[in-house]
Amino acid sequence: MTTIELADFRRQARAMWAAGDYDQFAQMIWEGGAAAVGHAGVRAGDHVLDIGCGTGAAAIPAAQAGAQVVGVDLTPELFTAGRARAAAACVELEWVEGDAEDLPFPDESFDVVLSSFGVMWAPRHEVAAQEIERVLRPGGRIALTSWDVAGTMGDFLRIVGAHAPEGPDFAAPPPLWGSEEHVRGLFAGSAIELRFARERLEFRYPSARDALDFITTKIGGMVTMREVLEPQGAWAPLIGDVELFLARHVRADATVAHPGEYLVTIGTKRG
Repeated sequence: MTTIELADFRRQARAMWAAGDYDQFAQMIWEGGAAAVGHAGVRAGDHVLDIGCGTGAAAIPAAQAGAQVVGVDLTPELFTAGRARAAAACVELEWVEGDAEDLPFPDESFDVVLSSFGVMWAPRHEVAAQEIERVLRPGGRIALTSWDVAGTMGDFLRIVGAHAPEGPDFAAPPPLWGSEEHVRGLFAGSAIELRFARERLEFRYPSARDALDFITTKIGGMVTMREVLEPQGAWAPLIGDVELFLARHVRADATVAHPGEYLVTIGTKRG
């Protein structure tokens, strides 16, 4: 890996998350941020960092709990919607452009580090884990939500990944953050003592057609993949597999729904 390769990966990742309509997607998974805040026991006066904060799914509930919150994200284009949501919630927090693998903060700056489906997208998992430990104070807590590698969204990410252009060798698959074994390996030898919880949320759509339209027009990764795959004639096979995914997992009733199981990594840094 070269510095140029890593910079190019980050540029592409920023463009991906800026595509589509992330804020609409964030509303569907918003409760994962509140779950992270609850599992970390965020309280008034805590200094909290939300990594991969997006539009504030964990940062805003943490601020509502009375914490002093900094949200950091590689894609500052998301901050406009985040600031609007924070204002609507009557809270203030700091929004900082930054990379999960190179957090722009001094050592031991925060009492709590959160991430709601954010840090899992950093390409070098072990580097991101080291950064979490570095910025966390002794006695500090972490709560990180990631899609369960064996769950429905883990299945979806594997399907999409099978059609995606081959990534760089240094980029580990995001669903691995949803594996207890993998996360234990990332923090092995660190001062952070781990435990885990499992939660689930539900994606709901008016119809199966609405589900497919949402996935392909609102999720930035799908929007940017279409730009690459469609000229090659490779977009239709991906859509076919997504339709099969929906057929396997969607429950049809008054609306259309499928579960989103996720792993919560919870930890405390020894003092």
